[in-house]
Amino acid sequence: MKVKITRNAAKKLLEELNKEENKDMNVRVFITHSHGDHAHYGMDLDKQKDGDELVATDKDISVLVDASEPLLDGIKIDYLYSTQEEGFVITNPSKGNHGDH
Repeated sequence: MKVKITRNAAKKLLEELNKEENKDMNVRVFITHSHGDHAHYGMDLDKQKDGDELVATDKDISVLVDASEPLLDGIKIDYLYSTQEEGFVITNPSKGNHGDH
């Protein structure tokens, strides 16, 4: 499995992961809804469970994913700053998913 985290997303994620109450947690990305050949993603902080793969990234943040879910392989976690809305965006360019529709 591969996971990419942008610099903006890493900064925001590290702010949360470095809090005392989150010291034993990892970032988890999961599928909230899938149809056809793409999915919609959610994210939370969680502890590793059976069936999880802990994927290392180049930003020194490991991400938990369900190892049996192919639509999680190749995800990209970004954080967008906008005048209208600010927040995380998760897509999977390797599967042709470049954002919500």
